[in-house]
Amino acid sequence: MKVSLKYYTIKYLIMILLLIIAVWAGLFYAYILDEVHDNVDDGLRDRKIQIIKAVYLNPQLLKNNEFGFNEFKINPIAAGDYKNKSRLYNKMYYMEYDDKDQPYRVLEADFIDQYKNHQRLVIRTSTVEEDELIYDLTTALIVLYLLLVISIVVVNGYLLNKAMQPFYLILDKLKKYQFGVHSSREPQSYSITEFEELNVEIDEMIERNELVFYQQKQFIENASHELQTPLAIVINKIDLQIQNEDLDEKNMNLLSEVKNDLRRMVGLNKSLLMLSKIENSQFNKTSGVDFNGKITKLVENYEDFIAFKNVEVSIMEKGIFVADFNQDLADILLSNLLKNAIKYNNEDGILNIMIENDRITFQNSGSNVALDSSKIFNRFYKQGTDHGSTGLGLSIIKTIIKQYPGWDISYEFEGAMHYFILTKNRILYSDYKE
Repeated sequence: MKVSLKYYTIKYLIMILLLIIAVWAGLFYAYILDEVHDNVDDGLRDRKIQIIKAVYLNPQLLKNNEFGFNEFKINPIAAGDYKNKSRLYNKMYYMEYDDKDQPYRVLEADFIDQYKNHQRLVIRTSTVEEDELIYDLTTALIVLYLLLVISIVVVNGYLLNKAMQPFYLILDKLKKYQFGVHSSREPQSYSITEFEELNVEIDEMIERNELVFYQQKQFIENASHELQTPLAIVINKIDLQIQNEDLDEKNMNLLSEVKNDLRRMVGLNKSLLMLSKIENSQFNKTSGVDFNGKITKLVENYEDFIAFKNVEVSIMEKGIFVADFNQDLADILLSNLLKNAIKYNNEDGILNIMIENDRITFQNSGSNVALDSSKIFNRFYKQGTDHGSTGLGLSIIKTIIKQYPGWDISYEFEGAMHYFILTKNRILYSDYKE
């Protein structure tokens, strides 16, 4: 699933922060424990010095053989058990109040009293339970993490929105841009260097494309018009020659074939010009188009052609197909679909046109072999061996459909019937229907 740059950045930022905070939490926990032990140990060493001094001043303390209120005891030891260094360790002691063992930090230190006897001093002090420390630290870190994530999302979202605003403006300008459509673009400048450079480059690119588009458009139109005139002149001259009574049958047939080829060339020239205009977005004006009414009118206009092929045409209106569309392109689209369904139909064939709210289906009889659906909408693709076709009719239909996002034209073959199905996106155009 695609996401915006803002959320893409925040997502990976949170993932990295989660890892960093986890490592930091471990180090922080170890550091806190070390500090706790270090402070407790310093206190125990200080008490050791004070107790030993007190023993020399008050020999009665040597009789303190059990832990009392002062949390220390002194017991005599053998000379062989005497150790010079103090020992620090953790030990659990039973506490009557809690009725369970509690952790203590213990210091053992051996010394020689004023009577030259070897004594062992044991001092203990209660320490914070590690499980409680872990719980407190975990709770604090979770709260800290949530606050960090929320703060980062809010702050980053605000800053990214503010920083990326020029990018969205440039993107919106590109979305609205169309070849050949003049739009007043006010010069814009941005405080961020990269966006300013991007905007300048895009403006220059648009100017270059507009120039190329204009030159191409002029060339195609000029070439088309220049071809139309000599072609029309040649066809008229051939018509005059055909009317010549001295012309034998062989030459008359030859001239007729040449005339047909020239007419095909005229049709090809017009179709290519039409394709170029459509692809260059020269049909941008749109309005509400009633496809039901247009189809009915087109069938009436093609009555002679339908009668010539003796095709039975049925229009089945199961809904109202209405859309925001260019009027001229709608005429070309439906006209090509109708002509295709009649031209390649059988004598005494069938043509059913089914109109629904978001779909128009042209169902016609014809060849018993399915067409190649992967090539049928390609330019110059011809059905069978029809040499009179330009192979551009269905290509023009496909090109028109591409101008409207959410629309589609598809081909199916079922039960010896050919189906050309025009569909529109009901979400994009539902507002208009309402």
